[in-house]
Amino acid sequence: MSLSAAVIGTVFIDCKGFARDAYIPTGRNLGKIQFVHGGVGRNVAENLARMGLPTRFVSSVDATGLGQEVIDRLKGTNADTQYVASAEQEGMGMWLAVLDQTGDLAGSISQMPDLSTMERTIAEHGDEIVRSSSHILLELDLNAGISKTVLELARRHGKPVYGIPGNLDVVLNYPELMSSLSCFICNHVEAERLIGVPVHELEPDKQQEALFAYMRQSGLSSLVVTLGAEGSVYANAETGEFGTQAVFPVVVQDTSGAGDAFFSGTTMGLMRGLSLKDAVVCGTKVAGWTIESPENNCLKLDALLQSDETIRTLLKL
Repeated sequence: MSLSAAVIGTVFIDCKGFARDAYIPTGRNLGKIQFVHGGVGRNVAENLARMGLPTRFVSSVDATGLGQEVIDRLKGTNADTQYVASAEQEGMGMWLAVLDQTGDLAGSISQMPDLSTMERTIAEHGDEIVRSSSHILLELDLNAGISKTVLELARRHGKPVYGIPGNLDVVLNYPELMSSLSCFICNHVEAERLIGVPVHELEPDKQQEALFAYMRQSGLSSLVVTLGAEGSVYANAETGEFGTQAVFPVVVQDTSGAGDAFFSGTTMGLMRGLSLKDAVVCGTKVAGWTIESPENNCLKLDALLQSDETIRTLLKL
């Protein structure tokens, strides 16, 4: 089967406030405010489509002009939106974010979407979606019902699943889900909640010990933990591979969407047959380009992939 990704996740509309000067949490701050298409699943679907991978997005939006804008933008990247259903209300979430003068996140509030519309889509079309895709990319914290159904369908059809967390509630309440994943990618805050130790504060040998101990206990095949400006750390239980990856120099515009971009680049590399080590290099590059973009997605991903010597060598472009 040719490569094709089914991305199952949420759509959010992000309301972002950018402080012009030093951000004062309890004071008034001048700056600019903008609305941006977001959501973990939506961000990943757009990234993969912009990197030239055939991508099908499974989600829901509001039956409004704003919801149609989300669909139209994805269609503009050649993403398949056949399974993005419209809901009368709360088909997509809202994320209110404040970024300080350096572009770092200073605070946020999320309003989750109602997932019942997506549940119906999975119930009615899940088998067809999974069967016709080579890889499944799952926002693992949608709800237990969706996650369990998708993972069971993937097991039945022998399709690898790459997981990314939303809020960790489902993962923490149903830890057995991890054993069905080919790879799980999260940040160090999420990793600490999962593993019980501050991964970002450990020396490499202790990081290796902690990651492999968690994978043995959970049955997870491979794990990648992003460490912010310190890069990332990765481990593969099947091959024994372990390592760290430094970040590449960037000029920060907006750090939101960086984690989704890292996931997108890493899974793109894995889908194309790279080792975990080399896939993480791809993820680091894509995250860096996104941080340099004023949006949640870098609009020039395809051109940057084609022109970057490291990526060209890894992917044999």
